[in-house]
Amino acid sequence: MSSSGPVSDQPIPQQRRSKMATSNEASSSTPTRPTLSSSRGSPYLPTSRETLLLAIFPALLLFGTIFSTLSPQTRAAAAAATTAGSASATSHYPQSPEFAPSYFARKSNVLNVLFVKRGWFWITVTFFAFVATHPYFTAVQKAPSKTLFGRRASAAIRWSLVTGWWILVTQWFFGPALIDRSFRLTGGGCEALQALADEIEAEAVQQGRAGSTSAQFLNAASSSSACKNAGGTWSGGHDISGHVFLLTLGTTFLAQEIGWVLWRKVAASTATGARAVDSRAIVMGDGAVKSAEVEAGLGGSVLESPAVLSSVLVTRFASVVVGLSMWMLLMTAIYFHTWPEKLTGLIVALTGYYGVYVVPRFVPALRHVVGLPGL
Repeated sequence: MSSSGPVSDQPIPQQRRSKMATSNEASSSTPTRPTLSSSRGSPYLPTSRETLLLAIFPALLLFGTIFSTLSPQTRAAAAAATTAGSASATSHYPQSPEFAPSYFARKSNVLNVLFVKRGWFWITVTFFAFVATHPYFTAVQKAPSKTLFGRRASAAIRWSLVTGWWILVTQWFFGPALIDRSFRLTGGGCEALQALADEIEAEAVQQGRAGSTSAQFLNAASSSSACKNAGGTWSGGHDISGHVFLLTLGTTFLAQEIGWVLWRKVAASTATGARAVDSRAIVMGDGAVKSAEVEAGLGGSVLESPAVLSSVLVTRFASVVVGLSMWMLLMTAIYFHTWPEKLTGLIVALTGYYGVYVVPRFVPALRHVVGLPGL
């Protein structure tokens, strides 16, 4: 009987065949690699990898503060400083070799004099050497640059912005730097010169001259360096840690400029998942939030060319600079400044980092000028 034949011999209705075909096509077109949005974060916040890096800085500062509190040598030095009456408001010991609990507790230690005091010079040399030698900046791009000026120029603009922030905070801000201005606003000043200025003022009043000598005298010592050069003591206010600020800002700057380039190079050499390596999210001109890979043209440059020897050496030198920066940051955390002063130094540094490397992700017009590292 025909009714007992195989079921497969019976005709399949057209509607059922259409649904099966649609189902098969959907299953065959399912991508095997993760989608770009699977690892994408918020354009207003650092990525998970960046957050892990940034967490190192408060961890070092907290560890250094705890170590300094528990260390018998540091506590003994602090007690000796108090007894000698020469303790500084921003250190745990007087700047004298016989009291210093460690070689790195002296401001005259070689790394502080030759590296930290000239910190931005070493950061700048490392950055421009990397830009001049790495294949990322010399390779031929498959697609036009997404930035207005090209990769090297955009990198130089980012360096200028970060350097400008360093200058405003530590060197000059339409007069004294922000660190010096905040110190004076919180009640600090050039202590020894104040007494001398008051004497000069009193003499001027007795002689019938205008009583503006004190203000003029103290104006010459309106910054920490000017105060010290004039023989005064800079004390009494909240002293934002310049060392913490410099070392944090310099390290995050190199980590962004070099880290994203190296990460993309490694990812491009792998066969799977190369397009999903960049977890940065950006806001497009129409308001859509997409992966930074979209703006890169999904790998719009030739990175397969091997790194030349000079590029390898520069990358290794950069790792040395970062390593020394982290070490001196730990030494600063142990031997210098109070916890609030170290914390504000960290916050001011991360403010500059956020403005240069996170804000452009959600401001397309700014990103078109400064670009993003690694794209």
